[in-house]
Amino acid sequence: MNFNALSAPSASPAPPGAATDWTVPQEWSAYTAAEHATWNLLFDRQMAVLAERVTPAFLRGVDALQLSRQGVPDFSELSERLHALTGWTVVAVPGIVPDAVFFEHLSQRRFVAGRFIRRPDQIDYLQEPDVFHDVFGHVPLLADPVFADYMQAYGLGGLRSLRFGALPKLARLYWYTVEFGLIREAGALHLYGAGIVSSYGESVFALDDASPHRIGFDLRRVMRTPYRIDAYQGNYFVIDSFEDLLRQTLDADFAPLYAELEDQPDFEIDIIVAGDRVIHRGTQAHTRVRVP
Repeated sequence: MNFNALSAPSASPAPPGAATDWTVPQEWSAYTAAEHATWNLLFDRQMAVLAERVTPAFLRGVDALQLSRQGVPDFSELSERLHALTGWTVVAVPGIVPDAVFFEHLSQRRFVAGRFIRRPDQIDYLQEPDVFHDVFGHVPLLADPVFADYMQAYGLGGLRSLRFGALPKLARLYWYTVEFGLIREAGALHLYGAGIVSSYGESVFALDDASPHRIGFDLRRVMRTPYRIDAYQGNYFVIDSFEDLLRQTLDADFAPLYAELEDQPDFEIDIIVAGDRVIHRGTQAHTRVRVP
C-alpha cells in the first residue's frame, strides 16, 4: 500500500478545480448510500480488531471526535471538534499532493485527506490513500496534544528538508512512525501508525506474526532503513512514548544529520544491525518470500 504522501512532484501546479494550496470542497452531500455503507463496514471491522491492539490514545480520539459507523464524516463538523482540542483541521484534497504543499499544510496544523472512498472490491487493498485511511487512520491521534505537536514539527522539518535534498530520508521517518509505528505501553506493544490501524490484515500481522523484526526506535536507524509499499513491513520500530518521539524530533539537528547519513549505505530490510534494541527478532519469512 503506497500511503507515502511525499511522492508527488513538488513543483506541480494545482489540478483543475483545486485552490492553489490543492484543497477542494469535500462535497459531503455527494456521497452515495453505498459509499457511506463502505465506511460503516470498514469502521465496524477495524474497531473490532483494534479494541485490544491499538494505543488507548487512538480510541480516545475516536470518541472525542465522534467518529462512528454513521457514514463518511463531514470534514467541517470533524474539524470543528478537532480544532477545539488541538488546533488542527482536516482539509480535502483531490489525491496525493506535492511535497511542499503537504509539509506546508502540516506546519499550519492542517491535515490533508482524500475525499474518495474505496470500492467494494478494494476493501482489503488499494494503492492511493482514501478517506477511510486518511480520516480513520490518521485523525484520531491528532486529538492527542503531543502527537499533534509531532505532526506539526514533522511538517516544519519537511519544509527545511527540501533545501537539503534529504526527502527520502525524512520520508522514512514518516513511514515508520506516522504510518507504520508501534508503541510500547504498560509492557505491551500497541499499534498507532495509520497504515496499520486502517488495515485489517496488518492490524494482526504487525503484532502477532513471527516474520517482522520489532526494533526500538532510533532516528538514524530509521532514516537508513528502506521500506516496501507492496507488502507488509519487514520492520516495525517501537517508540516508548509520543513524548519521546517528539523530543527526539525536536532535539535533532537535521542539517548535520542529513550530511552524516548522505554517504552511509542503507540497511537491508531483513537484517538486524549492531546497536539495535531488538524487541522481537523476526523470521523474515514474509519478506524473503516476496523479495525477488
